[in-house]
Amino acid sequence: MKVFLTGATGFVGAEILRQLIEHGHTVACLVRGSSAARLQPLIQSNPGMVESVPGDCLEVSSFLEAMRGCQAVIHLVGIIREIPARNITFERLHVEATRNVVRGAVQTGVSRFLHMSALGARASAPSRYHQTKFQAEQLVLQSGLKYVIFRPSIIFGRGDQFVNVLSGMVRRFLPAPVLGDGRVRFQPVAVENVAEGFVRALTPPGCLNRIYEVGGPQTLSMNEIYDAIARAKGFRRAWKAHIPIRWVERWLPIIRRFRPALPLTPETLQMLREDNVCDPREFLRTFAIEPIELEQGLARYFRQ
Repeated sequence: MKVFLTGATGFVGAEILRQLIEHGHTVACLVRGSSAARLQPLIQSNPGMVESVPGDCLEVSSFLEAMRGCQAVIHLVGIIREIPARNITFERLHVEATRNVVRGAVQTGVSRFLHMSALGARASAPSRYHQTKFQAEQLVLQSGLKYVIFRPSIIFGRGDQFVNVLSGMVRRFLPAPVLGDGRVRFQPVAVENVAEGFVRALTPPGCLNRIYEVGGPQTLSMNEIYDAIARAKGFRRAWKAHIPIRWVERWLPIIRRFRPALPLTPETLQMLREDNVCDPREFLRTFAIEPIELEQGLARYFRQ
């Protein structure tokens, strides 16, 4: 099958692309600017299977021809943090980008549209991140395309922007900062399992026109996630220093000035106020996923 893939050079996209190649699919990857260079090793080592498509999901004309002949689209593009000065916003990258990719899929006769959303997406969500994810879902639902929508909880793996950040804070003799009381719950899911879901949703008819909530086999509080990271690193548990979220909100501009790499924004702080959990059994059963527990997955990454 020929697949049109957006977000191929991102954290999740890279794993999906790897598994698509492994399963013998050919892939047209929409990439922007310098990101194309990241695909060159795969293009060279898998001749005829990977194509780099220079373009932008905000401009339909830049990718429409490359989408022709593809049987499926996997749309992953999304952001966790806005950069308004560069016109990088949730409305543009979640809503407008999805509108354009859906329009292209309709015009080119794509038979299956697989879409990356997020657990917690809903119209009434307190965060604009989840609101715009929900708006993007509605565009897919109303398109007339055959679709599968995935709503994952926190995704972990080599290169993720959440667990790896926390891991860098877990030290044997220094306290790790925990925002809030650490009781908010998540359901971390391995990037390999998320990718398996997407790849296995390409062909069976029984999974179509469904929304799947995607989570790992464990529901863990933030405190428990820190302790799992510590054990994977060979410590008994994480030494924690809890910081009130209201205090972080007050000092956020200064914090971001000195630690710009931290994924802290008013949106992420808002999302840390509510649980992000689900019942993943339908996802696991439908796509025959063997779930990877957080500590098991982290121990493997840390050993490599």
